[in-house]
Amino acid sequence: MSVPFFRRVAPGRAVALGYLAVCAALLIWALVVSVTDTSDESMAGVIPLLATAPASFVLLFLPDGTAMVVLAVAVGALVNAAIIDWCGRALSRG
Repeated sequence: MSVPFFRRVAPGRAVALGYLAVCAALLIWALVVSVTDTSDESMAGVIPLLATAPASFVLLFLPDGTAMVVLAVAVGALVNAAIIDWCGRALSRG
């Protein structure tokens, strides 16, 4: 009998994958709100940057543009997910 997938995933990895999913959802939400909002007062792009801080702040100094914000959020989320996974593995060792 095979073991279900969720039982084979380490707790730290499951939390890291959940964090990546939340960051992706926040980024998609911010992009949709920014595209549909006609005023230039939308602060929706700040939420994904704060969710992926501090790694996303390093890349925020790149030239302005939507692609650079997406890159900063993606790299920040991946760095933070790797740290979450590392902490989960370290804590589960005992």
